[in-house]
Amino acid sequence: MAAAGAFSPLSGTLLRRRIPLHHHRRFLSIAAAASEAPAPAPTPSQPPPPPPRPRGKGYFPKKNEILELTCEGLAFKGKGVCKVDGSSFVLLCDGALPGERLVARVRRLRRGAFAEAAKLKTLSPHHDAVEAPCPLAADCGGCKSQSLAYSAQIHHKYVQVRDLLVNFGKFDPRKLESSDSDAILKPIVPCDEIFRYRNKMEFSFGTKRWMKREWKEEKEEVSKGEELETDGYSLGLHAPGFFDKVLHVETCLLHSDPADKVLAVVQGSWTDPALGLTPYDVYKHTGFLKHLMIRTGRNVSTGAPEVMVNFVTSCYKPELLVPLVDRITKISEVVSVVNNVNTSVGNTSVGEQEYTLYGKPTITEMLRGLTFQISANSFFQTNTKQADVLYKLIEDSAGLKGDGSEIVLDLFCGTGTIGLTLARSAKHVYGYEVVPEAIADAQKNAQLNGISNATFVQGDLNKINVTFGKEFPKPDIIISDPNRPGMHMKLIKWLLEVKAPRIVYVSCNPATCARDLDYLCHGVEEKGLSGCYELKHVIPVDMFPHTPHIECVCLLELC
Repeated sequence: MAAAGAFSPLSGTLLRRRIPLHHHRRFLSIAAAASEAPAPAPTPSQPPPPPPRPRGKGYFPKKNEILELTCEGLAFKGKGVCKVDGSSFVLLCDGALPGERLVARVRRLRRGAFAEAAKLKTLSPHHDAVEAPCPLAADCGGCKSQSLAYSAQIHHKYVQVRDLLVNFGKFDPRKLESSDSDAILKPIVPCDEIFRYRNKMEFSFGTKRWMKREWKEEKEEVSKGEELETDGYSLGLHAPGFFDKVLHVETCLLHSDPADKVLAVVQGSWTDPALGLTPYDVYKHTGFLKHLMIRTGRNVSTGAPEVMVNFVTSCYKPELLVPLVDRITKISEVVSVVNNVNTSVGNTSVGEQEYTLYGKPTITEMLRGLTFQISANSFFQTNTKQADVLYKLIEDSAGLKGDGSEIVLDLFCGTGTIGLTLARSAKHVYGYEVVPEAIADAQKNAQLNGISNATFVQGDLNKINVTFGKEFPKPDIIISDPNRPGMHMKLIKWLLEVKAPRIVYVSCNPATCARDLDYLCHGVEEKGLSGCYELKHVIPVDMFPHTPHIECVCLLELC
C-alpha cells in the first residue's frame, strides 16, 4: 500500500497526496541546503569526540548511534538542523542552536529522509549565546530559545519564512529580497516586550514532581540517565512529549506580574494537608485538581490589570476551593475566580459546567479601540500588545477605502476580532468559523461595541459545497486566518473561482502558508486550477519571543 503522505522536517506536518512529490523534495531541501559552518577545534578541557566512521554522500546513521554534530539553522518547532562533518544527511535536534557543536543520540529515522536526535551535551556554544533568565528554559519546552539572543531569534525566523517561500512557494528569491521598496518579503516585525507578554497561562496539577532529564558520562560514553521524579505533588507545565509528567514551576517569566503573584499564592497553599486538596491522577482517574488557568485583561475605564483565575476540577466541590479563593482574592488585581468542572478522563481544560466563585464571570480587554469580553474558555490573542500591531498590519494590507462601500469576508474568524476591527470602514463583514462558542462570542463582541454591520455564521470551511458563497454578496476583500494545517483544497478552489480583488492571508504556520500562496498564485496543475493572484507582500511578525512560532501577514491582489 502506498504511504499516505511524506513527513517534512521543516513543517513537521504530514504532506498529503494532493501535494506534488516535487514540492516535498523542495521542502526537504530547505534543511539540507543550510550553509556549512566550520566547526571550531576542541579545547583540551573537552572530551574526545566519538570515534568517526566513514561518511559521504550516502551516509545513513543508525538508531541510538551517538554522533558529534554541528547545528546550522533552525527548522520546525525550533529544532536545530544538524549535520555530521563530511555528510549532507540532516538530523533535527531539539535544543540545538545555530553554530553549536554538540553530542547527540539518534532517536528516530524518518523514512530515510532525515532523522531526529536527542541532545546529550554541548561541545562548544552556539553563536549569539546568552544566559537564559529562566532556570527551567531548557526543560519545560515553552520558550526553548531563551539562550539565543533575541536579535538572532528573529533573524532565524525571517530566514525560515524566506526559505519556505522560495523552496515550497516557488517564488523568485530576487523579487522576495530585492533592494527596491517593492520587495515582497518585508523585514520581520519584532516584539517590543520579550517577557511578560502572555495574557493567558495554563498550568497542570500532577502527582509527581518531575524535574528534568539528566545525562551522565561513563567511560567517555554518554548514556541516558533516569528521569528524575520526586515524591510530592506538582503544579506547573507538562514536560515536552509527556501527558503524565508535570514540571514544577514556581514562577514564569512569560505571563503578567499579577498572574505570577497568583501562581505564587496557589503554590504556597494548595499542598497544605489541612486543605485536603489532591491533584488528578491521569492513570487512576482519581483526585480533584486538574488545571490552573490564569488570564490577564484590562479595565477599560482605568487601564488597570484584571486577572481571572480558573480552577479546572474533576467534580464540583466548591467548599474545597474556598481557602484558595480567600487567599488569591487578597491580590487586588484578581476580579474573577471561576471553576470549570471536567468529569472526563481526558486532559482538556474546558469544563462541562462553569461556576463563578468570586467576582464577575468575564474580564475585559481592548484591541484596536474595541472592547472585548473574555470568559474562561474564550479564544483571544495571547499577546495583546503584539496583536494590536498585527491587526494594524492586517488593516493596512486590506486597504479599505473607508467609505463603507466594500464587503469583507472574514474566514476562520474566531471570536470576530479581525472582522470587527474592519467593520468600521466596511459596508458589511461576514465571518465564518467552525466553533459555535466562538461565533457566540463574536456576536456578543459586536453588540458590546455597537457594531451592526457584521454577521457571523457557524460553518466548517473544510467542508464547503457548491452553495457556499450564495448567502452573501461577492466580497471585495477576503481575510483568511486558518489554523496550522492551512486551507483545504475545496476552499482554495472556491477562492480561485470567486476572484475577490484582494486576499489578506494571515498565517501562524509559514510552511502551509507558502503552500497555499503557491496554489493561489501559481495554480494546482493536478487539479486543473490556474492561479490568478500576485503576491504583493509578506510581513513576518514575531508574536511569541523565545518560541519557534511565526505569524505572517500576506497580501494578494487579483492579476
